[in-house]
Amino acid sequence: MKITDIKVQAVEVPLKEPFRISLGVITHAKSAIVTVETDEGVVGYGEGAPGILITGENLPGTVAGIEIMKSDLIGLDPRDLESIYRAMGKSQAHAPSAKAAVDIACYDILGKSAGMPVYKLLGGLNNYIETDITVGIDTPETMAAKAKDWVAKGFTTIKTKVGTNLEDDVARVKAIRCAVGPQVKIRVDANQGWSAKDAVRIIEHLNEYDLELVEQPVPYYDIAGLEYVTKHTDVLIMSDESCFTSHDALHLIERRAIDVLNIKLMKCGGIREALKINAICEAAGVECMLGCMVEETNVGVTAAASLGAAVKNITRADLDATFSLSALPFKGGMHVENANRITLAEEPGFGFKGLEK
Repeated sequence: MKITDIKVQAVEVPLKEPFRISLGVITHAKSAIVTVETDEGVVGYGEGAPGILITGENLPGTVAGIEIMKSDLIGLDPRDLESIYRAMGKSQAHAPSAKAAVDIACYDILGKSAGMPVYKLLGGLNNYIETDITVGIDTPETMAAKAKDWVAKGFTTIKTKVGTNLEDDVARVKAIRCAVGPQVKIRVDANQGWSAKDAVRIIEHLNEYDLELVEQPVPYYDIAGLEYVTKHTDVLIMSDESCFTSHDALHLIERRAIDVLNIKLMKCGGIREALKINAICEAAGVECMLGCMVEETNVGVTAAASLGAAVKNITRADLDATFSLSALPFKGGMHVENANRITLAEEPGFGFKGLEK
């Protein structure tokens, strides 16, 4: 089997409402949908969602990156993933969302060729994964009302954005805890919003409301600060922006700078690199969460959920991007049951049908 063509289409879907984090405000999901065609008629679909506030990439750059790789990929067997990754790496450095789009499409083809859903190829532990739901930064009253509404719909874990200042962050978490009651898990994500010493002080106050974990409390480059926070708080500390690749994961593990690690396909370049990250963490006894960009559609979320459901060391999921979209641009793939359970298709590949017309 050989790749004969790679087509890319930019897709922009408005969110139901603006989503605010400490780094900025997101209003649209902007991604590149990739179609990889082969000489045997097997077609694979993938997505590259750049997430400019996290990766520094934008949609025109992701589309251009895919086009740049195209000439190096045509003629290769899409099932030969080592060859695919070698070609992408020689074509350009970094560009994780562009590489993720091709990676996802190749795994789709691999599943179709094997006659199996991708989650079975990756490990097959489960055909579903349960996700949290994220509440963006707003007034405490608004955030509490949204959290209460999500819990009423069936969510058991709330992830709330913080990272502004002590007084406001405490007010937000307190309001959410009062609204959802003691049984619901609360995760907080500062998106690099604090210094190390401020993080320790703020987390101590926030944990009065029983936190499950704190995500990326310090700037991505401050690994020493991340290590400091992990060693000086009782709450689990999770990295996000501090880990893009397996090399980053190894560095964090060597420093014992984290308790949990958040993997995102759009940060690391796809499923192949995500498997490496998870293997490093599992060997060190560090559990992983599978996350997503706000900008992803049901294509990227299906791929991420397939990995998260398949392996036992991925014990948490933050795969809620589709809940904020005004429409789903792609047919097929995963579907949602009981509000927070993402169930995967049993069809070969990811079960994608194509773009909605």
